[in-house]
Amino acid sequence: MLIVFTGSGKGKSTAAVGQAIRARGNGLRVAFGQFMKQPCRAGEQKLLEKLLTGHFYASGPGFLCRPEERPAHRQAALKLLTWAKGKLTQRLDLLVLDETLYALEAGLLNREELTDLIDQAATSETHLLLTGRGLPSWLLERADLVTDMTLVKHPYDKGTPAMPGIEF
Repeated sequence: MLIVFTGSGKGKSTAAVGQAIRARGNGLRVAFGQFMKQPCRAGEQKLLEKLLTGHFYASGPGFLCRPEERPAHRQAALKLLTWAKGKLTQRLDLLVLDETLYALEAGLLNREELTDLIDQAATSETHLLLTGRGLPSWLLERADLVTDMTLVKHPYDKGTPAMPGIEF
């Protein structure tokens, strides 16, 4: 099954972590990778590293802010893509790739690379869960399950900074 958590609202990564925990709690083999996100920065990373022993990888140098950062971000995205393809050869039940749509929209991944990964997941009978904003129509059509998290209200709009344990 191809699952996508998308939308402008908070909770896509959080829901993906919950899905990974549910799957692992049911004895499924799970791997979880994060595009863009730096390792050891968010609370879920510490838990996933322990829970998924050797099957968690945060590849990024952070969010892409300046054009001159693009080559480093592209290389980090390709490393995670290679890691993910390697995990698909290990008889996983669920592979979660957080912030995939952000990496796709930023041009750090291209459609062909992502399509190849989706095809490999299907061939290996691995459920694939992707998160991020900016779901392209081709991926919406291809997905089996899509959840759109809509922003209604967020304290950031009033200038409140991100809070540890809530946003990261």
